[in-house]
Amino acid sequence: MAQLSMIKTGPDTLTPATPDASDFLRNKIKLGSVLVIDFKQARNPKFHRLYFALLNLGFEYWTPTGGTISPEEKSLIRGYVEHLAEFAGHGETLNSLAIGYLRKVRARRADRVTLLKSFDAFRRWSTIEAGYYTELIMPNGAIIKEPVSISFASMDDTEFSELYKSTLNVLWNFILNKTFKSPEAAENAANQLLSYAS
Repeated sequence: MAQLSMIKTGPDTLTPATPDASDFLRNKIKLGSVLVIDFKQARNPKFHRLYFALLNLGFEYWTPTGGTISPEEKSLIRGYVEHLAEFAGHGETLNSLAIGYLRKVRARRADRVTLLKSFDAFRRWSTIEAGYYTELIMPNGAIIKEPVSISFASMDDTEFSELYKSTLNVLWNFILNKTFKSPEAAENAANQLLSYAS
């Protein structure tokens, strides 16, 4: 059974505290089901909500683009260009041609792909980019990064604070720096989102 974060919103009422908890209750638990719950009060639920406000801010300002070329594909093309340049010279020209080729491939792929935004996928990506993941080796030798759990049961306040700072840096570097003047301004916007939700 999943571990869910809930907020007491009335004398006898619990409300999901995260999108994951809401999704789980909505889609996995039938109405009228009896749940057995081990209660544990989170240390700092406001900080947890601020973290999700930060994620929501990044998610709202992120616009996915089509035609993605994987790092492996780029690496293969760069390696081939370097190999050709060793024998034929003209490294700058070959590199320029490779960049043009990658742009054409990206444009062709963008025409064939319908882009969807997924908050869960975005949250997983943010956690992994922040450095909070474990590596799993698959039977075919592929290495997959799995984000660590961000629940309060799995992290103390200090660890969660570090995750928050790392996530802010990731969102700043990839998304928020295009809109806000500083990481502090982005953080202030996340605080405002949190106050609107309260």
